[in-house]
Amino acid sequence: MEAFAQFVPLILIFAIMYLLLIRPQQKKAKEHQAMVAALRRGDQVVTAGGIMGKVSKVKDEREVELEIAAGVNVRVVRNTITQVVSKTEPAKE
Repeated sequence: MEAFAQFVPLILIFAIMYLLLIRPQQKKAKEHQAMVAALRRGDQVVTAGGIMGKVSKVKDEREVELEIAAGVNVRVVRNTITQVVSKTEPAKE
């Protein structure tokens, strides 16, 4: 019983670390994945490098094409998109 009592503080520290650090980070990662998966043509986005642009083409599950100026398109990796500034309405079927 005495040996178990020595591990209680260690268990409590791990539980607090999980609740304060690990769990919120996992939640934020899931939200980012959902945001990146929902990208579509016409969305205004900001990349991790601070480049703002409009999604001109969703190439595949890894990259998108952004129009950063009139006639200037760049390919970026989807996961580098940090924020969607404005969403477009879904196309009517």
